[in-house]
Amino acid sequence: MGFKENLKSELAYKNMLVKELAAKTGISRHTLDNYLNVRAHSPTIDAAVKIAQALDVSVEYLATGKEPTQLNIQLSPEIISVTLNYSLLNEDDRKIVSDLIKLMKKHRHKK
Repeated sequence: MGFKENLKSELAYKNMLVKELAAKTGISRHTLDNYLNVRAHSPTIDAAVKIAQALDVSVEYLATGKEPTQLNIQLSPEIISVTLNYSLLNEDDRKIVSDLIKLMKKHRHKK
């Protein structure tokens, strides 16, 4: 599941309305609705952090649906952004991205 689905699920689990999340985060209801709609927009890193803090979950959980590992690794904003955008892709597009990464790694090792 991606950010949109995980956000919807967490809101339901916490029995929280979008307007309540908006009040807790300072993010407009309209913007939050955009993250939740069919054409889900990817939140900025700052917005994702605010949402995760308001829901008392990690950004990684919202992006991937998985709890963060116990490794104490600081992810750069760029990595978090890529993860969030990847989570919004459909299964076919995720496969394309994975195949592209494999191809790039293979090409790099040939040099």
